[in-house]
Amino acid sequence: MMTIKETFPVTAGDMTCAGDVSARIKRQMKQVGVPAAVMRRVSVGTYEAEINLVIHSLGGQIDYEMTEEKITIRVVDNGPGIPDLKKAMTEGWSTASNEVRNMGFGAGMGLPNMKRNADEFQIESTVGVGTDITMVFNI
Repeated sequence: MMTIKETFPVTAGDMTCAGDVSARIKRQMKQVGVPAAVMRRVSVGTYEAEINLVIHSLGGQIDYEMTEEKITIRVVDNGPGIPDLKKAMTEGWSTASNEVRNMGFGAGMGLPNMKRNADEFQIESTVGVGTDITMVFNI
């Protein structure tokens, strides 16, 4: 049985590298023949998570695990946490700075897009501690 596991660090504020992790994961999925529809959903979810780490967190990591049945993406960051998860899950709601919005990000679609694309989605957040997101994609 095939299992691929990898952990990728993500640096807060590093817009030049934003998207690198999701691109690396997409290349790995392509190499092992993951169906295109699954690859697209994983790529969208991972990209949104990665951008959120860069924009909103103090840094964190993306853990990636692929088996023959599913792909699991776990995103863990260091602070600041999300004060109101219900609001954060609302399309269009964002705490992104004007600088980030001027770069074309911060439209408030990250968390809703993650949930929409994943077969399973779980989020926990503690203000001052950080956020932990798990997305599962069935193959």
